[in-house]
Amino acid sequence: MRRVRQQGESDAWREHAQAVARLAASYAAIPAGQPVRLAKRTTNLFRVRAATTAPGLDVSGLTGVLEVDPVTRTAEVQGMCTYEDLVDATLPHGLIPLVVPQLRTITLGGAVTGLGIESTSFRNGLPHESVLEMDVFAGAGEVVTTRPGDDLFDAFPNSYGSLGYATRLRIELEPVPAYVALRHVRFDDATQLTKTVEAIVETGEHDGQRVDGLDGVAFRPDELYLTLARWTDDLGEHRSASDYAGQQVFFRSLQERGTDLLTTYDYLWRWDTDWFWCSGAFGAQDPRIRRLWPRSLRRSDVYMRLLGLDRRFDIADRLDRRAGRPQRERVVQDIEVPTAALADFLTWFDAEVGMRPVWLCPLVARRAWPAYPLEAGQPYVNVGFWGTVHVGPGATEAPRNRAIEAKVHELGGHKSLYSEAFYDRETFDRLYGGPHLDRVKQRHDPDSRLTSLYDKTVRRQ
Repeated sequence: MRRVRQQGESDAWREHAQAVARLAASYAAIPAGQPVRLAKRTTNLFRVRAATTAPGLDVSGLTGVLEVDPVTRTAEVQGMCTYEDLVDATLPHGLIPLVVPQLRTITLGGAVTGLGIESTSFRNGLPHESVLEMDVFAGAGEVVTTRPGDDLFDAFPNSYGSLGYATRLRIELEPVPAYVALRHVRFDDATQLTKTVEAIVETGEHDGQRVDGLDGVAFRPDELYLTLARWTDDLGEHRSASDYAGQQVFFRSLQERGTDLLTTYDYLWRWDTDWFWCSGAFGAQDPRIRRLWPRSLRRSDVYMRLLGLDRRFDIADRLDRRAGRPQRERVVQDIEVPTAALADFLTWFDAEVGMRPVWLCPLVARRAWPAYPLEAGQPYVNVGFWGTVHVGPGATEAPRNRAIEAKVHELGGHKSLYSEAFYDRETFDRLYGGPHLDRVKQRHDPDSRLTSLYDKTVRRQ
């Protein structure tokens, strides 16, 4: 086991050491048997958790970027640093992380212990695959410096805090120019889209043009789009870059224009402004309301807070009851299926769930990871769908979510655990490397101070 290495004497590193000490002290102050949780203001999780009176872990001072090295194209980043702040630090150097998840307030540590994804994942994998080294505050109450090949490092992705929390990560960066040129390519069926995805994964190009980013949207069974992104310093045919943080809504542009140009910064946050398309639930896409909605408040964390108010006061359910509508089941999930199974999944999803649009994001894992065993080198497509379905009195039993779990794994895929999950323990352990995770946890959290992955994600403890 490696201990945390000695850092330089710069103010940033001294302050980092003090922040880690505060974290350790707050951990020691939590009574044994009480849940251990982070004291942070934002979350991108969609799991309801049991209430606790225990204080949260003090992660103040662990929210920044310690160093950016343009020569080695690496950055030293604190675990609670948001990708918004991380990009703000790296982009002036013409660099970005290899994968920048689509929502501004996702933290680097959260994307590594959970699973982040974005349009560069078809060539760069998932965020944890560009981590070179990290310090983890483990359940045993000590900081462990760990690297690829170590048991803790390899088990950490998809462990969701059940093994510990990343306090520092050294990550790879890649160069980017000023702009991103987009092509929106329409398909009439998922099978043809799948063939195109597989060809781009294999060659890195489409119709003779390089592809640097790849994602898409399925609006209807016969209307699907892939957005092909190319890094560029050239305005090309465009007089200026488009602005989707203003009155225009990005997802609608896929249907309205064949090509587009965004600044690199705006491309990275193109989905955040309207929370993909979910801002429509709050009226933010209505031109009349949008003009009055401050630009600075068109962002995912604001919508998340509004969603929290809806849950707290039961607003949507009250309106449904008053209107005589059936009870809703919340269906908020991201799943991955092999490219060959995408068409089958979408056909089943339309028949059994009926939610559109859905997000499509191809990915290829660089290697196998014990707690989320995608096949290395195998192209998958992430399908993201976020909303509610009127199902009636049985909504509390989550029939749609349970059916999705069964279908995804029937097709050889996996489901992310940031939202509700309903597996029995045996199935969960088989799908998410339970025995391996237990062995690593026993070594680094021998007193089981931290909630296990199953208890946290399925039992919602």
